Amino acid sequence: MDLILTGGSSVSCRKGFGDRGMRAKRIEISLVNYLMLILNWVMVVAVTGFIAVTTENIRESYIARDFIAKVEAIPWRPETILAVCVLLMFGLTLSFVMRDIIHFRDSRLQVGSLVFDLIVSIGIVYLLNFNYNGILLWVFANVIFYTKKSSGQFLFMLLAVLSFVGTDYGLASVNAPLYDIQDYISYYDAGQQSYIFVFYNVLTSLNMVLFIIFCVFVIQEQRGTIEEVNELYGKLSAANEELQQANVQLQKYADMKEKMGQTKERNRLAREIHDTLGHTLTGISAGIDACIATIDIAPDKTKSQLEVISGVTREGIQEIRRSVSQLRPDALERLSLEYAIRKMVEDTNTLTRTKVSFACQIQPLRFCEDEENAIYRVVQESLTNAMRHGRATQVEIRMWREEGDIRLSIQDNGVGCKEIQPGFGTEHIRERIALLNGTVVFDGSHGFLVDVTIPIRWGDSV
Repeated sequence: MDLILTGGSSVSCRKGFGDRGMRAKRIEISLVNYLMLILNWVMVVAVTGFIAVTTENIRESYIARDFIAKVEAIPWRPETILAVCVLLMFGLTLSFVMRDIIHFRDSRLQVGSLVFDLIVSIGIVYLLNFNYNGILLWVFANVIFYTKKSSGQFLFMLLAVLSFVGTDYGLASVNAPLYDIQDYISYYDAGQQSYIFVFYNVLTSLNMVLFIIFCVFVIQEQRGTIEEVNELYGKLSAANEELQQANVQLQKYADMKEKMGQTKERNRLAREIHDTLGHTLTGISAGIDACIATIDIAPDKTKSQLEVISGVTREGIQEIRRSVSQLRPDALERLSLEYAIRKMVEDTNTLTRTKVSFACQIQPLRFCEDEENAIYRVVQESLTNAMRHGRATQVEIRMWREEGDIRLSIQDNGVGCKEIQPGFGTEHIRERIALLNGTVVFDGSHGFLVDVTIPIRWGDSV
């Protein structure tokens, strides 16, 4: 699992750096785009304004007749053309800003805005009598950038290229008489013409340079995206291999855990059967011994004792069956924990010569199921050990609450033992209490004591 988490962090980190790089590249592309838009503003206003101002100068110089004789065409109302071009440029700017800032999520709106830009740009070039068509390069740049993931990208690019080629002044002037901006530049003296030509050619060339830079940035962005996708794919493949290895390890762990669960369940069933069978057989043995002693002198009492033994035997058999079926002790199924323990004490007092007392200071005596099972089995096993091994005649069982724990003490007056050897019964008691995070102490110095402390969750009790 560590490998998977590490691999995921690496991919996430790489993705973070990649996102920042992509954002930086997009800022550069957007900056070049805005510069191209500003440059085209300057060119459109400069060309239309220059024509309008020069036309007015020609009128005031009274050389209009001579000028008209030298040119093939003159613009219609230059001031109106200037105003209309400015209005159209505002429309283009609004369309671009909305597309760049709002980011149209509907592809139809994005396509519509690009078509609008193309039509308006062709209109501006037409009003300029094809003396400047560099604005179509700006439209072409937007088509490249905004349709790079669109299926109609090549159609848009084809339309933009055809529009740019078709609006060239040399090609357009073949089929129609057009005024030439150079005719208006020739109105001025040689020194002024040089400055005007330099201004015009520099701005036109700069527009072309910005377009090339824009295309380079777009190509770098797409290349960076492809490289990042390939790298992320490599990371994902490595993470997938690690995940498969982790799945194999997890399957092995699941199999091992299943086997451990089966072993644990076998041990639990063994404890259940041992506790029930040992307690039942011990009671039967003690009861039969009593019957042997009384059969000659009190046959009726012996018969009653045998009937009790028979009932206890049937109950023991039923409880063993239930234990094998992985159910709770039969007494706990039918009775509460306190009554189940009192029933066990009553049966022991009836069948054997051992006298058992039970004092409980917890009311009501109700806990969680696993806690009740453990307490019942500890009392049962302790009574069995007291009668079978300790030959005890008296057993005292006490239960009380001590802060957040339940205390269970089972003391008998049997023979005890100085050195307690681990046996099947005592080990079962330890295991049961350990499963509840409790502790158990055995003391054989005076009879035999089983002292249990269990941190109780207190089930339904208050």
